[in-house]
Amino acid sequence: MNRFWIKTPFFFEYLFPKYHWKIKNTSRKIYLTFDDGPIPEVTEWVLDILKREHIKATFFCIGENITKHSDIFLRIIKEGHSIGNHTFNHLNGWKTNSREYLTNTNRCNEVIKNQFKILKKKYNTSFLFRPPYGKIKNKQANKLRKKGFKIIMWDVLSYDFDQSTSPEKCLDHVLKNTTTGSIIVFHDSIKAKKNLEYALPKAIEKLKEKGYTFESID
Repeated sequence: MNRFWIKTPFFFEYLFPKYHWKIKNTSRKIYLTFDDGPIPEVTEWVLDILKREHIKATFFCIGENITKHSDIFLRIIKEGHSIGNHTFNHLNGWKTNSREYLTNTNRCNEVIKNQFKILKKKYNTSFLFRPPYGKIKNKQANKLRKKGFKIIMWDVLSYDFDQSTSPEKCLDHVLKNTTTGSIIVFHDSIKAKKNLEYALPKAIEKLKEKGYTFESID
């Protein structure tokens, strides 16, 4: 992933108003999100932390990982978290032709829907989608929105995936930049594991102390 701003610039909301960068509210709600899972041990550890802290979050899952680790994916659903589509193979929209990108995204969506059927639960028709790397062409985004997808970006990026970012700095990124309505990105991936295990519990503790509450994205 190329380096992004830690705090997404406010003018992005005006440049790309059809993307969801924050979720405005007046009750200090914030939104934890996790990209790239499900992954054994890592996703399971995240779920344990969220359960202990009584927090619901949103998981943007890769279709290929769902097929490999469906038991973990089913646990995410069973524990009441929201699910988002992150393409089947973690595609970079800028480097992928639109037909392939949409086919890949639809493939992920079918995998997700089939998992919901196993639990006899309805998959919300207002699908959540986060483009890998945050990179998506306007044509791709427009077609996905027409199919009912909500494109969820972010307000705060933890940089847990960046091997050059220390665990302490990762935590600092979150604590210094989170405000009411923030959508915060962590990754339940092997690459992020070290930073995630340090930063996530401490971020939850400190943000609760500041009076924030955590919600999943609908």
